[in-house]
Amino acid sequence: MGVEYLTERLKKFSDNEAIIYNDIIFLYKDILLLIDKWSENLSNNTIPSGSVVSITGDYSPDSIALIIALIKNKNIIVPLTPLAEANFDQYFNISHTQYIINFTENNFNVVKRNDTPLQNTILKQLIQEKHPGLILFTSGSTGEPKAVAHDFDRLLSKFIKADKPFRTLCFLMFDHIAGIDTYFYALYSGGSVAFPISRTPGDVCKLIEKYKLEVLPTSPTFLNLMMLSKQYKNYDLSSLKIITYGSEKMPGPLLKKVEETFKHVRIIQKYGLTELGSPSSRSKKNDSAWIKVNGDTFKTKVVDNILYVKSNTAMSGYLNAPSPFTDDGWFITGDSVEVDGEYIKILGRKSEIINLGGEKVWPVEIEEVIQMMPEVEDVVVKGIPSPITGQMIMATVKLKKNESLSNFRKKMRKFCKDKLLHFQIPQKVVLTDEPFHIGRFKKMR
Repeated sequence: MGVEYLTERLKKFSDNEAIIYNDIIFLYKDILLLIDKWSENLSNNTIPSGSVVSITGDYSPDSIALIIALIKNKNIIVPLTPLAEANFDQYFNISHTQYIINFTENNFNVVKRNDTPLQNTILKQLIQEKHPGLILFTSGSTGEPKAVAHDFDRLLSKFIKADKPFRTLCFLMFDHIAGIDTYFYALYSGGSVAFPISRTPGDVCKLIEKYKLEVLPTSPTFLNLMMLSKQYKNYDLSSLKIITYGSEKMPGPLLKKVEETFKHVRIIQKYGLTELGSPSSRSKKNDSAWIKVNGDTFKTKVVDNILYVKSNTAMSGYLNAPSPFTDDGWFITGDSVEVDGEYIKILGRKSEIINLGGEKVWPVEIEEVIQMMPEVEDVVVKGIPSPITGQMIMATVKLKKNESLSNFRKKMRKFCKDKLLHFQIPQKVVLTDEPFHIGRFKKMR
């Protein structure tokens, strides 16, 4: 029912604005025409139902229309952005890609890669049930990236109740579960979505002002860049109603600064994983890290301080890794949490804990303190091997102005002395001029 219902919605909102791209406004009826065009292209290029199709490109009205056409054709879709180009061959192999559709600036080409019958159990089941699929990749920071396979019909089912037609910026990436959620919610609800050509703070603020955008879904890293650049002062952002953030831990001082800067805006922390989708969530208050994510289709429980989730939109499974589900269907997230009634606070990934001779330390707790120093633009804390305590704490710091390492280290120790326990103060400090994020606007440890 998912994509059929979407087609009905597109027809219902025929004359409404659907997509803003490159200063051109596309109406819902324009998107319907593009879907028909891409359905014809799939037929002309003999791309059969049930085949795995990789799309290399980025947001555009054509790429979204192609995805919907592929869903209608019951294909298994692998969206890939240019940011992942170095890993394309690896991703094609892991996902069992059979056809590649490459988007260039004003054109596309289709490459038939492999027509060998699929042997993967999860993919064979999707084909047998005649369901479209979606394959996304985890970051692979601890080894080979995992290929997360979703039943696209199941993912789309949650948008049937979408009823708030906001004007939304599609900030998160083309191959990110939250980016996919953003544009499908907009289309199902009759709202409109703007695709940015650039994600610099100035260009994002300009787009919000020009098209009176109401929702900014983003990451703490981007919000920190926006605060540092002060570009928000140069534009009229009064149309903004909601800022959502997720994908990484939000530092407390940054959250407070965002809340003070955007007093008229509701600020919501989102929780989601590539494996689960992004459920609706509610923050305790604008400047609070406590969130509630339980709902009709998303259940949580905590076992030994680790969050477990059961969701109707959970993945079918990994293509290249063992199942992370318990026998009764709970997904083990690996996120350590605190609990306060119906609310939870995400402390971080269990794998990020620094173990100092038995003392457990969370990197974000130290980062929050160091980031309060007026000299500091950004900081990343992690554990590195130590022959004495097993691990030691290293802080890599980006300063607003040049300063000697010895001077900064003295200032940092003095600043942290009454704010951290003695073993939490970094033993090693490194200064850098390099940013801590890549194009995905997520801090890299």
